[in-house]
Amino acid sequence: MKLLNSNYKICFSFILLILSGSLAAQTRYEKRVENYKSQWERLIPNYTKIQYAGGMGLISIGTGWDYGKNNQWETDILFGYLPRYSTKNSKLTFTLKQNFIPWKKRLNKHFSLDPLATGLYINTIFDGEFWVNEPEKYPNGYYAFSTKMRFNIYLGQRITFHIPEEKRFFAKSITAFYEISTNDLYMVSAFTNSYLGPKDYLRLSFGLKMQMF
Repeated sequence: MKLLNSNYKICFSFILLILSGSLAAQTRYEKRVENYKSQWERLIPNYTKIQYAGGMGLISIGTGWDYGKNNQWETDILFGYLPRYSTKNSKLTFTLKQNFIPWKKRLNKHFSLDPLATGLYINTIFDGEFWVNEPEKYPNGYYAFSTKMRFNIYLGQRITFHIPEEKRFFAKSITAFYEISTNDLYMVSAFTNSYLGPKDYLRLSFGLKMQMF
């Protein structure tokens, strides 16, 4: 009888060991799945933006991601539209923009202010008439800059309206902003041509940011 009880105990212990191993393996598997999902979820944009002017087209629309301890960093991807003006065809532009917002100030329950926003961005034009490397038809060094790509820097400010939870539909907040920017070509022109004024090498732009989550 004692031998039978001992066999039961051994079998029971063996079953518990298998179950505990299975649960541990399942837990590790679930953690791996959660990590995998969270990595893909990070690719989902947090907001959309629309911007007027800024050297990236008459109007630009795009999306982006904010991150960092206080979401002080942003990365934007924007596509812009440039009307014909003096050229034969209208054009599309592409902009990759990196923003930095050092601090935020809460004004009241619904509004907050970003006293300073700054950043860098690169933009290009989708058009065969513009080039990155100087064409062979020009003398070597005739053009010091690419006509297809511009490197830009800006300073600006923002004000945000935080939508009450019961009234949220597509966004949880809406931010209005302005930026004063210039690019590499404008900066060189400003230093080498004393007759140029700020209005010749600085640009003013406006925009809206819709924070989805």
